[in-house]
Parts: sequence; structure tokens; C-alpha cells
Amino acid sequence: MSNDSRMRAKAISLLKELTEAHSVSGHEDEVRAIFVDELSDIGPLATDKNGSVICAEGDDGPRVLIAGHMDEVGFMVQNITLDGFLQFVTIGGWWTQVMLGQRVEILTRNGDKITGVIGSKPVHFLPIEERGQPIPVEAMFIDIGACSRREVTDDFKISLGDPIAPMSLFTPLHKENFYMAKAFDNRVGMAGVIQAAQELADSGHPNELVFAGSVQEEVGLRGARTLANFVKPDVAIVLEGPPADDTPGFNPLDSQGKLGSGVQIRLFDPSAIGNPRLAELAIETARSANIPYQVTVRRGGGTDAGALHQANAGIPCLVLGVPARYIHSHNSVIDIDDYLAMLKLTIELAQKLDEATVESLTRFI
Repeated sequence: MSNDSRMRAKAISLLKELTEAHSVSGHEDEVRAIFVDELSDIGPLATDKNGSVICAEGDDGPRVLIAGHMDEVGFMVQNITLDGFLQFVTIGGWWTQVMLGQRVEILTRNGDKITGVIGSKPVHFLPIEERGQPIPVEAMFIDIGACSRREVTDDFKISLGDPIAPMSLFTPLHKENFYMAKAFDNRVGMAGVIQAAQELADSGHPNELVFAGSVQEEVGLRGARTLANFVKPDVAIVLEGPPADDTPGFNPLDSQGKLGSGVQIRLFDPSAIGNPRLAELAIETARSANIPYQVTVRRGGGTDAGALHQANAGIPCLVLGVPARYIHSHNSVIDIDDYLAMLKLTIELAQKLDEATVESLTRFI
């Protein structure tokens, strides 16, 4: 098997395991367990007190952080009605139009996963003037087939505060290289962190590499703040699953996140301006290594770089992404070749970030 074929096979296996994991913000245990299992032989493992996890490899040179966030958007049980329906709050950003009629899994305190479906009052019973209007979250509920509050708490063992994740299987599409799953934001990033660690192990890189999975990105970049203080990196590469812009409604000539066009190199979003020298190094590296890439400047959104670049005395950051259609829904779509481009560029950059290069990123006077 060629090296590319081996990396592709591993990527597909890892993405399946990660996307099917149940890990909404604040409850990232399943993804953390995959990270630990995959990297336990690479280097020492540790967590900060919020649950972000790291694996260090190498002990000389600048400290290079390669990070993704472990959490996904989801829900939490907010109330149980007398007749056995679950009311819920959203965790992370949701567009209500994509929620109704979708399957979800409630993770109970004893580790069971209970299947349910998001419902609301049927449109047939709504006043004519309300039909076609978005249904607010407060008017939705989750039906798990229970008939009373006591049945929910005593038989199903569901409690207030239990996390709820979208329920969706990792699925290859008919078009080769296209895959559909929930949580590509940001399981593509976590897969990239894990695979980069495995590929770079004992490679003779000129630095100390710290591979990490952060918590609670989807609710305000919270994990990245404590992670930065815990690791104190000299430079950070953030791996992400940003929204694609190549579907109907966009001008294809303006697309900066097109499936099949390679890794995204993000220069700007409202949360962070990428370090220009690091971004230029990434572009030059992609060109010289014949890695397909697309440069992006975003009017909206944000990543862990928004917190990382402000931490400590300042951390030069770069965001690399795999564009995904329909993020923050039950079914998003990627091209695996874009993921492999992100992985290869991450590896190439990690091998170039020696002491002189990292020092040059912040030499301002």
C-alpha cells in the first residue's frame, strides 16, 4: 500500500469513529478517549482542569501547538414534561430550520444512549398566518416514546442537564471521495491532529510539538483560553471544519471554500487576523509541495485562534480548514482529498517551524 493510500484509509477509519462519537460542548469524553487511545504511544498525555487534552512529542526547540476542538454543537435536557417529553436548550449555534424531525441521542449519567426525535406542534394545527414561519426552540420538544415524567427519570434514567447529540452515521456518498456525517466541525480537525501526531512521531522535527484537543469551542472558545495558559506555545496551528460556500446561492467565482479545491488557509475572520508571516509560509509551503489550497478571508465566524492569539504575551496563529457543507446540522459533507491536503500541509509546516523561523514570526522591531 502506498503512503497516500495508507493515510487515506486511516483518515476514513478515524473520521468514522470521531464523527459518530457523542461529544457536545462540555461533555467531550468520547472524543478525548479516542485521542488518548490513538496517541498513548506517541508521547506523554495530560489535561488541563477544563478537560482539554494534550500529547507532547519532542523536547527541544520552539513549542508548536497543533490543535483542534473536540466538541460539537448539540443540546441539553432543560425540562421533562408531565407526559414524558423532553424540553431542551441548544449548545452552540443552531439554525432552527434544520432541527425538526431529526434524530438525537441523549447520553444519560450511567452511559446509556437514548434515541429520540425533535418534534413540535404539527403544521396542520397551526394558524394559517404561522405556517411557514420558523419554529422557536422553546416550542420544540424531544419525543423518546415515554408517557410520563416518572418513566423518563426512573426507566430511561434521563436527568436534567444530560447532553444530547445529533444522531447520524458516517456515510460514503456515490461520488468518490465525498463523505457525509455530523460534526465534521470539528472532527476533521481532531482527525488531523491525531494523524499529524502519528506521522510526525520520531521524524526528527526541529521543535517540541504539542498536539491538542480543546473543549467548549462552540460556546465561546472557552477551552482554548485555558489550553493556551497550560501549554504556553510559541506558535499555534488550528485545524478546523469551516463552512463551504460552493452551493446554490453563492457566486461560484467568489468561492473560497469549495469542496475539492484543497485546504483552506484562513487569513481573517472577526475573531482573529492570522499572523501574516505564518500565513505566507503556509502558502509558499503548499505551492512548493504541490498541495492544493484555497485562501480565505471571512466576514463571519471564528475559531480557537480567536482566543489563542490573545493569550499570554500573544501567540502567532494560523487556521487551516477542510470546507464542509451544512455544518451545524445533522448531515455535513466533505471531500476527503481536502482533508488529506490539510494533513499534508500541517506536517510540512511542523517540519519547517524551527527556532529561527518561529522567532521571525514576531520580530517587529
